Amino acid sequence: MTGYNREWLERNFPCRWACPVHTEAGKYAALIGEGRYREAYAVARAPNPLASICGRICAAPCENACRRGEIDAPVAIRALKRFVTERFGVESMVDLTVLTEIYGARSRRYEERIAVVGSGPAGLACAHDLALLGYPVTIFEAQPVAGGMLRLGVPEYRLPRELIKLEINAILSLGVELLTGVRVGRDIGLNDLEAKGYRAIFLGVGAQLSRGLAIPGIELDGVLRGTDYLLNVNLGYRVEMGSKVVVIGGGNVAIDVARTAMRGPGTNNVERSLSIVQALDVARSAIRFGAREVTVVCLESPDEMPSDPQEVAEAAEEGIRFLTRRGPLRVLERNGVACGLETLDVARVFDERGRFNPTMIEGTEKTIEGDTVILAIGQKVDLSFLGTDDKVDVTPQGTLRVDPGTLGTSRPGIFAGGDAAFGPRIAIHAIADGKRAARAIDEYLRGRARPEPTLQVNIRRPRAYDRELDYESIPRQVPPRTPIVRRIGIAEVEQCFAEPQARKEGLRCLHCWTNTVFQQDPVAGTECLLCGGCMDVCPEDCIELVPVRRQDLVACGLPPPAAGSEGKAGIVGTLIIKDEDTCIRCGLCAARCPAGTITMQSSDLSEAFNVR
Repeated sequence: MTGYNREWLERNFPCRWACPVHTEAGKYAALIGEGRYREAYAVARAPNPLASICGRICAAPCENACRRGEIDAPVAIRALKRFVTERFGVESMVDLTVLTEIYGARSRRYEERIAVVGSGPAGLACAHDLALLGYPVTIFEAQPVAGGMLRLGVPEYRLPRELIKLEINAILSLGVELLTGVRVGRDIGLNDLEAKGYRAIFLGVGAQLSRGLAIPGIELDGVLRGTDYLLNVNLGYRVEMGSKVVVIGGGNVAIDVARTAMRGPGTNNVERSLSIVQALDVARSAIRFGAREVTVVCLESPDEMPSDPQEVAEAAEEGIRFLTRRGPLRVLERNGVACGLETLDVARVFDERGRFNPTMIEGTEKTIEGDTVILAIGQKVDLSFLGTDDKVDVTPQGTLRVDPGTLGTSRPGIFAGGDAAFGPRIAIHAIADGKRAARAIDEYLRGRARPEPTLQVNIRRPRAYDRELDYESIPRQVPPRTPIVRRIGIAEVEQCFAEPQARKEGLRCLHCWTNTVFQQDPVAGTECLLCGGCMDVCPEDCIELVPVRRQDLVACGLPPPAAGSEGKAGIVGTLIIKDEDTCIRCGLCAARCPAGTITMQSSDLSEAFNVR
């Protein structure tokens, strides 16, 4: 099909449009429902080099946009992604030739070397796409292990370390070089990189510093910073903590900190060869001798907390206590060591304009006992690697200043993305930045824009719409979770869908690419009879026949009919109005239409990625 509007087509797929890398989530969900798993994986992996990781930790903005949510609950898109990656992704170790099918044969086409600083999601995605384009890429990572905050910030019970390694190894297999333990700004500078022949540099250093809090006692022994705590635990270092832990913050990092602390000392030092029986013995011993008490204190009410509601619910199941609408006033001291937190009740968190501006209630002081206080109220970018002669501008917010379109910094040839440029965001946004930067670097080095990926639109008109008519009654499937008693150490909490569950969940997709088309043709005898059958049969009441007057057409900017064509009360015709958001694509209106005016038509979008 030609003459289409690309943006309109993509916006007609809400899940695809909501995904920062424009994954066709509905398409792979539907393919899973049909049992076509290999094809589903190809759709999920094509735009996302970290699909297996996202199948476990993505915040899933696609689910917030899913039209199925208007009926009952969104399709469990993230869990379905995990289902297909476990069969064909890096963790499957079965058949990785599907990547060649997606991207075609890869060849080294260009000599210009590119440096990527940081091996978090932005850096990995940038390196992946540049390698596919044919560039030699080197990743410089300051830490002894690669992965950025995926490896150092996300607890292992959410994201297995072996999976991160496999995902990174798949990217390295494209010819990408990785140098760990090399800190830019200490071991090598930006000017040194250029002197060594790197023609472009991408800065994806992330936001690995914890934000501070200006209250008395914050510098006491026993007070930790959230990201520092997670970094040390995830690197395998033992962090000494007391038996009563208070976590300040209401975001996802605060929940990760609390759940990690609840699992006890040496979370990542537990021998991975423990049997289930041994693990249960450890859990029983912890209960018998007094397990750690963890309390989360946050300004927000439960409904206002920015953290994932599912994560909060799981934390509560694990025994973590939440004190909401409480603001920290000071850290209490005993013998020079933290012994608790004093708080004030919060009247409101946001002002009249919706800006973050907490207001405390005087005289409502309360204390919470705690021999360890962990501050997890946000992160910031560590820009100490920049020298005075690097000529890279920084914003007042402490991020790298970039052009929003190209992600180029103030210094030609240096690009930046992810948290370093935009502050802390979810991983899929960082992945999108890395991909966008790769394209911009290619354009910078080639001196011209690479053609937009070709979008081929094919229209299918099925003779009969064969959806199961009872699919609307299928409730959202919930992935299985590890029982509470087994949630110790690195035990992964959320598990993968079983095949019957995944098939059911895939069937819940509404197929937003299939639409009701109203088109009458006098020659073909398909003129609308205005019988109202479509309106009567619609189970969602989303079709309405509305009489139209001349002034209505004029108000809408439409040409009015010839003079004298009005009927009673000035009516010149009838409009069929359909609410696309509530339509479930059941096809009953098309089946009922006696004149054949209504048909169901599906648009298949296929994209050539132009990576060679």
